[in-house]
Amino acid sequence: MSSTNLNAQAKVKTKTSASYSLTLRLKMLNNPGSLGLVTSKIGELGADIGAIDISGFDGDSIVRDLTVMVRDEEHGENLVTELKKLNGCQVVNVSDRTFLMHLGGKIRVTNKVKLATRDDLSMAYTPGVARVCMAIHHNVEKAYNLTIKGNTVAVLTDGSAVLGLGNIGPEAAMPVMEGKCMLFKEFGKVDAFPICLNTQDTEEIINAVKYLAPVFGGINLEDISAPRCFEIETRLKKELDIPVFHDDQHGTAIVVLAALINSVKLVGKKIEDLKVIVSGVGAAGVACSKILMSAGVKNVIGFDRQGAIYKNRDNLNFMKEWFAEHTNPENFKGTVSEALRGADLYLGLSGPGSVSAEAIGTMGKDAIVFAMANPTPEVMPEEVAGFVRIMATGRSDYPNQINNVLAFPGIFRGALDVRAKDINEEMKLAAAHAIAAVISERELNEDYIIPGVFNPAVAENVAKAVAEAAVRTGVARKFSPDEII
Repeated sequence: MSSTNLNAQAKVKTKTSASYSLTLRLKMLNNPGSLGLVTSKIGELGADIGAIDISGFDGDSIVRDLTVMVRDEEHGENLVTELKKLNGCQVVNVSDRTFLMHLGGKIRVTNKVKLATRDDLSMAYTPGVARVCMAIHHNVEKAYNLTIKGNTVAVLTDGSAVLGLGNIGPEAAMPVMEGKCMLFKEFGKVDAFPICLNTQDTEEIINAVKYLAPVFGGINLEDISAPRCFEIETRLKKELDIPVFHDDQHGTAIVVLAALINSVKLVGKKIEDLKVIVSGVGAAGVACSKILMSAGVKNVIGFDRQGAIYKNRDNLNFMKEWFAEHTNPENFKGTVSEALRGADLYLGLSGPGSVSAEAIGTMGKDAIVFAMANPTPEVMPEEVAGFVRIMATGRSDYPNQINNVLAFPGIFRGALDVRAKDINEEMKLAAAHAIAAVISERELNEDYIIPGVFNPAVAENVAKAVAEAAVRTGVARKFSPDEII
């Protein structure tokens, strides 16, 4: 790679994003050209203008609300500072639209039935409710029909590994869990509730989930750090009779496999022939590697902060020991850059800057890169344009977003529809193939290997495939969504 390319890549900046959007209330002289002066300055500073609305008038001035997207908080602060310097422009107020969305929380509980008369009260509560209680007492399975259990999932965390933010605690994890509940409802028509536990003790978490389980038809574990997340999920899957699913592991893995299924169609390669380099062997890295190997991949080499993972390496936890035994067939011990030479797929599940564009440039023909660190990928798409055939990230502002929301709403929808006792490997593989199949052969191209998150066919297809796999593998309690116990 030339020094010119490297210098150009060093100047790459993150795109503006709605996640960093501001509403600026500006009071400016009501003269021709005043608005143009402001919009020119905003454009000069690299921000993007959305809506422009007139809020009112004040003497010789006009008050306008401008919606502006910036790159990050520092960019926004600099923009406001520069606007304050303009003659005839006063910054009256600055509102962060993301924070405004979160005021008072993003979800709430509402009643499904009216409670307007004495009769309503006597049926919904005492004395009529006692008859329903006893019906469930005599047949616990009736809780699926007669309570919220049949359509409700707990989104549960201990706040130890929230997004890329790390161990920020249960209160700080709440906005993410609320957002996850919104996604369940919007895409899977599943009611979900955030549960943020004030403990990071493995046994206490397991017991807490077991105590809460009677209320829910499924448990979605979220943002629990490795390696504890592996033991917590494994134990709960054995000890509960409802689905337990750690989305950071399996949701990510399912969507990665879906993206790869379509990618290999484009590049004309077979899954079993791929050389796969995994950067970041935590919860998601292990799960992604497992599902890729289940789908036929034979050559996976993984890297953590200490380097390549290979048999008999020191400082391996129990999951990385498993990983070392089942991957890296040639016991490679070099660097990520060395491993990437001639590789077919780079799978990034680590952090920004984990790999150089120069190293990506040494990959094999028609290279595939899934750089999934959020919010900043391991390598930016602009940096490797021209070096790779297919590029995907976890971001919504680039093509090919590998987003867990393509998986978990439909997976739980399908599992709840047949009252599954588990979400097993066959159900996960079925979900991956269902996601991939949403894109037809005619539609498939380098910028469209994975469907968009708002595609209504995704959750429907996934739910159907998962329900069928649950019935086929014997974990369904009922054999069609319409069957009533």
